[in-house]
Amino acid sequence: MQISLNTSKWWQDAWAALIFFTRLPLWRIYQPPKDSYKAVVEYWPLAGWITGGIMSATIYFGSSFFSPLTVIILAIAIRVLMTGALHEDGLADFVDGFGGGYNKEKTLQIMKDSHIGTYGVIALIFYFMLLFCTLISLPYTISALLVLAADPFCKMISAQLTVMLPYARKEEESKAHVIYRKMSVIAGIRLFLLGITPAIPLVLYLHEHISLEILLFIPCVVLYFLYMMMLRRLKGYTGDCCGAAFLITELSIYISVDVML
Repeated sequence: MQISLNTSKWWQDAWAALIFFTRLPLWRIYQPPKDSYKAVVEYWPLAGWITGGIMSATIYFGSSFFSPLTVIILAIAIRVLMTGALHEDGLADFVDGFGGGYNKEKTLQIMKDSHIGTYGVIALIFYFMLLFCTLISLPYTISALLVLAADPFCKMISAQLTVMLPYARKEEESKAHVIYRKMSVIAGIRLFLLGITPAIPLVLYLHEHISLEILLFIPCVVLYFLYMMMLRRLKGYTGDCCGAAFLITELSIYISVDVML
């Protein structure tokens, strides 16, 4: 049963983002207006506070009860359940489209197909293998802080695709039937703060052990190459592109820390 709330516009947008990017039944409490869903990408890192926070807590506290193998698998599974595999679906569609398509129209057609292809299956297998191996190779405290920081941070930088590129489809052709609006300066500052704040504990804990400048630079470079791929093939972005960019940039942080330590 929904209740009526006298909410400000920013709260409506933030609530819509939590509904859109997680599977929490918040829509039962309040359903924001449709226009709020055009601003969800501005609050994407806020959803990362929840998904990254729960995954981080699972790793840190679960280490007292489970083996390393079990606790990392549980942490990954919990985040997948929390998001409904939203971003993993985007990664599979993105790789299928760019692997099997040869032009914009064919790529978008493949990406919109609900069936997963060979490229998508292989991409998910390698993604989960690398995610699992990098997290299990690190001490629990570092893995927990890393997830807490990387999830919102990479959602923040991946959101820049909506600023750098136009939407590649028409609004009625999109899966969610929503096109993200262009961010204002204030929205951009808010996005940055939401994305960078959870990284502060990691910075304080690891600043003497790794080069944080390089660590933060690497996912930005990875995002740039993904941006160039989208620009050349699609002349724009889709929701699948954003989801894939998030997972790939996040994975680049975990691999980088694994190498540095």
